[in-house]
Amino acid sequence: MPVVIHDQGERPLVVHSELRGPIRQLSFLRRSLLFAELSMLSYNDEREARQAANAIGFSIVKFFDNDGSQAYQFANDYDCVIASRGTEPHEWNDIQADANAATVLAETAGRVHRGFKKEVDDLWPMLETVLKSNDRPLWFCGHSLGGAMATICAGRCFLSYIASNPEELYTFGSPRVGDRRYVNYVKLTHYRWVNNNDIVTRVPPTWLGYRHRGNEIYLDYQGRIRKLEGWWRTQDRLHGFLRGLRKFNIDHFSDHSIHRYIEAILHAMYEEEGISEPPEPAKLSPPTPHLAEGQSNRATQQ
Repeated sequence: MPVVIHDQGERPLVVHSELRGPIRQLSFLRRSLLFAELSMLSYNDEREARQAANAIGFSIVKFFDNDGSQAYQFANDYDCVIASRGTEPHEWNDIQADANAATVLAETAGRVHRGFKKEVDDLWPMLETVLKSNDRPLWFCGHSLGGAMATICAGRCFLSYIASNPEELYTFGSPRVGDRRYVNYVKLTHYRWVNNNDIVTRVPPTWLGYRHRGNEIYLDYQGRIRKLEGWWRTQDRLHGFLRGLRKFNIDHFSDHSIHRYIEAILHAMYEEEGISEPPEPAKLSPPTPHLAEGQSNRATQQ
């Protein structure tokens, strides 16, 4: 059952995922929904994220922050998830990371985006310390810059003293992270969600040597999971662009919203499970103390 967390003056925070056992027992779409929602929660402050994560089924919530590089650990008796926070337009550190597209040598092989690597370098000592004692299945996820950070973090696990290697990596609207040698070095199950004209998934450009990795899950302009290549994808993106213009909207940016990804995955999941009428959400009282007046819910900005 969906859970709605209301905080006065803000867009309600809605989570649909519910864990009653190991993540591995969930269907692919339910796992994707879970990781998309955890990626969304990574934009929220610790108090809100904790309440939402508890409602999903995670009893352990830890927030990591170093010089603007941020991530959450969500854990329970069965699993441990690291969700990296994506780009926040008002955070200068995030803007610098996105813009710093020069490549540097990676710890594994090949070359990686300098800005994304620095974000992970800032957080890695804290994450590695916590994860050294983890004996549960380990998962990584993230949206936007958070997807790039999650990709690098998951790769580093294979070179660290962390006992549990990542089970899977889920990214949503992630940019390219490194060159061909880098992305092919670590053999990791990676599901890379791309929503139609999401502009972030097309940068940095391939002419700088950047490549994508993982199993691409493409959402067409109507939010359906499709396998489209070449001219068919170009045509689909054109449909999305024109539809956006009719609504006075540039969908290259709106398609990047984590909420768009969640809506599409939720629709596909209901269709797969034969659910015609989604269940009514349960309402939770806002976490206390309330946010200060004027402070915004980070997830609504994405």
